[in-house]
Amino acid sequence: MRVAVVTNRDVTGVINRFGQPLPQPPEPLTEWQCDSVVPALQEGGHEVLLCEGDKGMLTTLERFMPPDSQGRPSGFVFNLACGIQGESRFSHVPAMLEMAGVPYIGASPLGHELANDKVVTKILIRDRGVPTPKFRVMHRGDENTGDLRFPVVVKPPREGDSFGLQLVHEPAELKRAVEVIVEQYGQEALVEEYIEGREITVPLLGNGEVEVLPLVEPDFGDRPTRLMTFEAKYVAAAAPPKICPAQIGSGLATVLRDISIATFRACKCRDYARVDIRIDRSGQPFVLEISANPSLAKRSSYCVAASTAGHSYSSLINRILDIAHTRYFGTAICQSRT
Repeated sequence: MRVAVVTNRDVTGVINRFGQPLPQPPEPLTEWQCDSVVPALQEGGHEVLLCEGDKGMLTTLERFMPPDSQGRPSGFVFNLACGIQGESRFSHVPAMLEMAGVPYIGASPLGHELANDKVVTKILIRDRGVPTPKFRVMHRGDENTGDLRFPVVVKPPREGDSFGLQLVHEPAELKRAVEVIVEQYGQEALVEEYIEGREITVPLLGNGEVEVLPLVEPDFGDRPTRLMTFEAKYVAAAAPPKICPAQIGSGLATVLRDISIATFRACKCRDYARVDIRIDRSGQPFVLEISANPSLAKRSSYCVAASTAGHSYSSLINRILDIAHTRYFGTAICQSRT
């Protein structure tokens, strides 16, 4: 099958430089994924093209995977795009693909919107009985914090990769922390209670019967900041070791799986996703957020979990593609070839 890996390595392919840009160059994460995903798909027997998710994408895809004689798709997109600029960046490439009739892995534009807006996610899951930390949305930082207890985590609600995340210990620090979000990201700030305790990642795979891969826990050791910051996620020297499978009792593990799948369903995710959870000292879990397009870099939590479950990197990538193909066409790729 022809598979186009769509990503955003180059942010120049736009008509105008206008609107909120990416908060930080995504090159390290993007390159790590592309350098691994492309050969993994080739190992699966696919003809692979690396394609920019920009203004020229549809022209490139039409040349690479023209429709067959009955007007049906002749290829698939493995979507790794995070967008270039403006609002709702993660939904831009899926929306273009929907309009053009090109099948792709992962969440729809709606799914990306629900999952990538952390405030919307929290409202959706809270209404379904899924526990999440108490929060406020602030525009200035001097608003009433109500019953929020310090310390609090302050972050932009519509960014990924822990961009802009700050831990604030005192009310006097809050105003400046909110101002940083508003000034640097062009968004209001999400302010939520910090949950002291363990952090658990729950990787999910599938659609109808969602498979829960082994749970992953970052080992913060004696670090003063026990949070998954951008540096902790993507800077090798700062990354905490990953424990997989996380040492969780069977009862709590069942609760984590249930609330993760409920979050997946509430945010209309598809094919694969990752749910991040904090567990307080009393053993109460709180869902922080869900990533509808989690990192597939080889050392990412998602891929560590898949490896623990017995997947090679190549088998994982091709399994995700196969799951998406089945969702669209009702058959696995190998079956569709017969």
